[in-house]
Amino acid sequence: ACFRLLCSLLIPALFLSGILCVCSVVLLWGIRLCIQQRKKQLTSAGKDGKRPLLVAFFHPYCNAGGGGERVLWCAIRTLQKKYRNVTCVVYTGDRDATGEEIVEGAFRRFNIKLSHPVKFVFLEKRYLVEASLYPHFTLLGQSLGSVFLGWEALLKCVPDIYIDSMGYAFTLPLFKYLGGCHVGCYVHYPTISTDMLSVVRNQDTRFNNAAFITNNPLFSKFKLVYYYFFAFMYGLVGSCSDVVMVNSSWTLNHILSLWRAGACTSIVYPPCDVQTFLDIPLEEEKSTTEYSIVSVSQFRPEKDHPLQIRAFAKLLKEKRLGQQPSLKLILIGGCRNQQDEERVNNLKRLCEELGVSNNVMFRINISFEELKRHLAEATIGLHTMWNEHFGIGVVECMAAGTVILAHNSGGPKLDIVVPYEGHITGFLAENEDSYAETMAYILSLSPEKRLEIRESARRSVYRFSDQHFEETFLLSVEPLFK
Repeated sequence: ACFRLLCSLLIPALFLSGILCVCSVVLLWGIRLCIQQRKKQLTSAGKDGKRPLLVAFFHPYCNAGGGGERVLWCAIRTLQKKYRNVTCVVYTGDRDATGEEIVEGAFRRFNIKLSHPVKFVFLEKRYLVEASLYPHFTLLGQSLGSVFLGWEALLKCVPDIYIDSMGYAFTLPLFKYLGGCHVGCYVHYPTISTDMLSVVRNQDTRFNNAAFITNNPLFSKFKLVYYYFFAFMYGLVGSCSDVVMVNSSWTLNHILSLWRAGACTSIVYPPCDVQTFLDIPLEEEKSTTEYSIVSVSQFRPEKDHPLQIRAFAKLLKEKRLGQQPSLKLILIGGCRNQQDEERVNNLKRLCEELGVSNNVMFRINISFEELKRHLAEATIGLHTMWNEHFGIGVVECMAAGTVILAHNSGGPKLDIVVPYEGHITGFLAENEDSYAETMAYILSLSPEKRLEIRESARRSVYRFSDQHFEETFLLSVEPLFK
């Protein structure tokens, strides 16, 4: 009797599920046909009678002026040089600026001049991807928000080739299966990484794993389940991509383990403006009464400025035992908002507590020329972020001629501060003690030895130039144009 009851319930349920699946497939196919029809209506042939190939970049914050935006404009310039019958489209939420102002801003900030006009599609729902909208379950909220934003983009313009250049992987299946596009992406940083999973699993307190969660085993287990579910979904949508470009070996390792798309994944180092810094003359240090140590990074929690100040205080304490040239630490960075400004005030209070206020200088939102001057005068370039995915600031310090000291993890460890032609290009450290010891060691070297390291570092940074980016980018995206 029980078996008959089970069968009488199970068979209708399976039948109903089958009908719902068929209806879903038919509905999605109908939406795809409507979108394709709309695409034909909205695109017209060019002067030569051929319809231009539309290549769209999904970059909601294209006017932000950071390293990710430099990648975007270099990529567009590269495609315009290579392909004649291509029109580049940018999906953006920067509705406070015109297309002309955005292009002008790219030229002013990055010295990138485009040979042809760019079509901008202005999106109204960018607020859906802002972290402030999701105080809890931020990753999931932003990802679902990006799907709605992507849907708005798709309805406004259906491209032939779609490239997500800002890390919104959940838009990829939308454009591939409903838009009928070839899809690619440039991943600066995985939305979730295996490191993030291990932080939660080990109940470590970090800026993205609050103490109230690490102190509660139940909360930690719940967050771990949530992270594993999200990682699974992230891997599913990422594997839809026809071409995957990543910015470093660190990002590559994480994307390969999550997306399992090794055949179409390659490293394309971001284009760093190395030439501007290489123009700084590299000379042997003259006898000096003062050495400067310079840090260049935004005042964000993951950059770990407190570690720099504590290591510097330890270095000063040891140096005061002997007659040494005076030392100063210069913290250069951008403040985006009130939280960043409060962070700077906390750092200043830490300097007072450690008694190093007279030796630490803060330079906020300074001009590019002033940045170059500080780097030209510095002996050591300091960088302390754990698992920095690439590290454009590290490359710039090396190009400018400082002896770099970066964190022994992520992009600096795997790609940047590595031996070049058998010569040392810089140093790596992990904690307060090792940073202090390594700074002391660098300062103890002869000026001639430091000059050797600086010259090797400079030769190595050509791997991260605009020209190298153009070559590797074109090789990677070639399958999208076939």
